[in-house]
Amino acid sequence: MKLATIFRGVLLVLAAGLAQAAPPEDFNARVEAVRKAAGVPGMAVAIVEHGEITLARGYGVKQLGTRDRVDADTIFPTGSTGKAFTTASLAVLVDDGRIDWDDPVIEHMPWFRMYDPWVTREMTIRDLLVHRSGLGLGAGDLLFVPSSNRTRRETVEQLQYIEPATSFRSAYAYDNVLYVAAGQLIDEVDGRTWEAFVQEEILEPAGMVNTTSDLGQRFATKNRAYPHARVNGAFRGIGEQVKLDEREGLGDTAAPAGGLASSANDMARWMLIQLAHGALPEGDGRLFSEAAAKQMWTPVVLMEPRQWPGDLAPLTPNFSTYALGWSIEDYQGVKLVRHGGAVFGFQTTVVLIPSKDVGIFVVINSEDGEAVLGLATELVDHYLGLPPTDWTERFVAFKRARAAKVLEALQAETAAPADVGPSLRLAAYAGDYADAWYGPISIRLEGERLRLDFLQSPGMTGDLEHWQYDTFRTRWDDETMEPAYVTFALDADGKV
Repeated sequence: MKLATIFRGVLLVLAAGLAQAAPPEDFNARVEAVRKAAGVPGMAVAIVEHGEITLARGYGVKQLGTRDRVDADTIFPTGSTGKAFTTASLAVLVDDGRIDWDDPVIEHMPWFRMYDPWVTREMTIRDLLVHRSGLGLGAGDLLFVPSSNRTRRETVEQLQYIEPATSFRSAYAYDNVLYVAAGQLIDEVDGRTWEAFVQEEILEPAGMVNTTSDLGQRFATKNRAYPHARVNGAFRGIGEQVKLDEREGLGDTAAPAGGLASSANDMARWMLIQLAHGALPEGDGRLFSEAAAKQMWTPVVLMEPRQWPGDLAPLTPNFSTYALGWSIEDYQGVKLVRHGGAVFGFQTTVVLIPSKDVGIFVVINSEDGEAVLGLATELVDHYLGLPPTDWTERFVAFKRARAAKVLEALQAETAAPADVGPSLRLAAYAGDYADAWYGPISIRLEGERLRLDFLQSPGMTGDLEHWQYDTFRTRWDDETMEPAYVTFALDADGKV
């Protein structure tokens, strides 16, 4: 009698645990409500639990103005969540004994150079992956954003001209360019490009049949989402949602930092592999070793925890670190392994809860990140057994308040310019210029206007309109690009 009572109690506990583990009953309705409220055209969500896919589904449409619905196989560019694929590729090479995480980079790329010769000598493969090189936040992005016709190697060769912001290994500052270097290193070691290696050594063994690392293949895939953004307001992020030209986004050069396009079904398989520490689903062997999996999730660099304000304060972690292609932090005392991604017209997040054996993937075909962060956090709360909270609305309110401050600052900054200048005739500003990041820049006088052309960044062309003194305002031909100021410095003889 007593034993039966205990047994029934155990069954009740197990049943309660299983009930809590499933996605919320009204989750599909919740996704649709969030998507419509945020004005997101389309999105996809995947959830895995205890070695099984419990949700992989699309919502909304692939592009505005159509009825072409997103499904679980629709591919979306996933941005910097792809950094974990680059580290997994390196893990395969480590497992094969061809490299070690702490090998000096110049051992495999003798031509590799940083600004400081000592850093060049000391930089390891691990250093490429953890944002502690001394480069400033986002340093080098302008080598390939918004686009570039440089090769990957040519991009990496420009590192020697980028001055550091801090000393080597002394601080965290997120960058993409060193992941480009990591992709080039795979090419140098293996002979296959990063794209070919990822396809043959990661995607195919993982059974990720729709995911592509090749830009041309992505554009050839019919079942793909299209980028959207709010670009007709005072600054990007406010205004009406419009479809962008997908071919004007991030090019192949930076693909190792975030160039994969994937689907809900495929990312579900990826999360299963991650949570299984490299073991393939269905017991078909391993993608990478248990030792490599441990390395990829081991924190290397301390980050300053983001201090969320107001109603978002409970999201502030106690600790925040960066590992190899993953952020490791806590939420409500539970460790999360996560990474976000953002490329032109898309945003995504992957959140793993190892203690619960749960993985969450959310992606949208717009830049309304509050929908991604809100839904992902609501799911994390669900799997941790926390009370339901409308995190999406809190993120929306946060974005509105921040946008209002930006608009106020922008209006203050763009007060009427001084009615002074230019100092020279327009023809005197024309010429050939060069920049360590952007490369050659051409300025030409065409009729009564100056034309600006960044020759290694296709599409970065526009008119220079005089603003004040010797500063001009750029009106890009691509209206989705925000205006920028260009200032000419004159020497004692009045020459540029």
